[in-house]
Amino acid sequence: MKYIFVTGGVVSSLGKGLAAASIGALLEHRGHKVMIQKFDPYLNVDPGTMSPYQHGEVYVLDDGAETDLDLGHYERFTSSNLSKLNSLSSGQVFETVIRNEREGKYLGKTVQYIPHVTDEIQKRLFDVTKANPDVEILITEIGGTVGDIEGTLFLEALRQFALEVGRENVCFIHVTLLPLIRAAGEIKTKPTQQSVAKLREIGIQPDIIICRTEHDLDEDNRRKIAMFCNVEKKNVVAFRDVENTIYQCPLDLRRDKIDRLVVDRLGMTDSPTPDLSDWEDFVDRIVNPVNSVDIAVVGKYIELQDAYKSIYESLTHAGAAHRTRVNVIRVDAEAVQEHGAAKVIGKVDGILIPGGFGDRGVEGKILTAQHARENNIPFFGICLGMQIATIEFARNVCGITGANSTEFDKDCSEPVICLQEEQKGIRDMGASMRLGLQTSILYPDTKASEIYQGAAEIKERHRHRYEFNSDYLDRIQEAGLVISSVSANEGLVEIIELPQHPYFVAAQFHPEFLSKPNYPHPLFYSFVGACLVSKGA
Repeated sequence: MKYIFVTGGVVSSLGKGLAAASIGALLEHRGHKVMIQKFDPYLNVDPGTMSPYQHGEVYVLDDGAETDLDLGHYERFTSSNLSKLNSLSSGQVFETVIRNEREGKYLGKTVQYIPHVTDEIQKRLFDVTKANPDVEILITEIGGTVGDIEGTLFLEALRQFALEVGRENVCFIHVTLLPLIRAAGEIKTKPTQQSVAKLREIGIQPDIIICRTEHDLDEDNRRKIAMFCNVEKKNVVAFRDVENTIYQCPLDLRRDKIDRLVVDRLGMTDSPTPDLSDWEDFVDRIVNPVNSVDIAVVGKYIELQDAYKSIYESLTHAGAAHRTRVNVIRVDAEAVQEHGAAKVIGKVDGILIPGGFGDRGVEGKILTAQHARENNIPFFGICLGMQIATIEFARNVCGITGANSTEFDKDCSEPVICLQEEQKGIRDMGASMRLGLQTSILYPDTKASEIYQGAAEIKERHRHRYEFNSDYLDRIQEAGLVISSVSANEGLVEIIELPQHPYFVAAQFHPEFLSKPNYPHPLFYSFVGACLVSKGA
């Protein structure tokens, strides 16, 4: 196994995750088997209990691990299928160390940051190596910024690890900011110099420096950074702002041949030049679309770019497959609740209600589903969006006026959506939902069966506590709502649809977690296609 460690300096949000994912994509196109993972210094065991305002969306893996959204980039940019082993936080590390101490595993020794905590961090690297013998290159992104006190133990662990496995098998990549001081008209390299100096104080000498910049990197600045940061000039790489889509990032980094620099550093001299034609074609379909559609995404965290990150990316994938630009119209559900759906949403080609928790804006989402249903606007509901569509149909078609979810009103008279039976005794918030890949049965002669090309079963990732209440199944189906998929083991409702509507489909699972650039998820692909038909394109 060869190891790449991606660290960041100067400021946060530089794009370390996109840099790691882009390098992974380039190395895969060279024919190498790659895996990417994230180490986060925060004390939460995982991001599952965090508000989207803190870290954006929670990304869910096949095995149910709730992870940082960067793992979504990793899986979308590469063929990696990640697991809980690929996401490590300080919370997990300290939880394990304390548990080991309580169980007497340290044989009475004084438990210390070094070696016990740093050993635990290194153990995760060895565990991932052992569990993935076919992987050639493991890329690990270290969250946070060099100089943060909480990240110091991770960096120390990596310093030790490099000595353990051999420095020739490790490539350290440091991502920094090159700010443009507009008043002076100059790009400043000093923040990069200071950041690398901080890293070298810890004992880590970066092999490659990636410079985030709004502009190109001229030779003078490249030479200056190389000299003061003790790297070769060719190993100072520009990571420029991309104009149209994040999927241009691998192509941008390829301009400075970062993949060649990495394989040279790791002694992989037989690595072939990457064939990026499929990636270039995908980017071209995004940048040069033939059609466009306007899709309203009606949510609770709509002002946050990263709250529905995977949904936006899945719409991009589906749009590219149709050579269509998807213009996302972000709509605040509370505004709909206050002013009405027609006024706030306006004329759009499709409506999507994403997942979420809590009762804020729920009535606005119900008005949105009603607006889509009554006006024949293509509608796609995801997780909470499926529950919202069920509540709206029960109220306004079935005449169940008190229909609601016990999540929003625990004493509601008509709980058409209720807490899963197995959830009723659970008190812990972390990792306690219905999580991960689950098998569902598709019923034939339904829209869902058509979308999945006649498949009898599907496997999709889940993250929810509440479900369609089976006590209302007959009444709602008799009124015309079709249940087109149920879970294989429990019989829980997975997909609902309205057969007389141009496109009205909602799923309890999260299809956005399985969409990839050249392989859009079938539900997103069919939804964007329906929006095109609705527009008359």
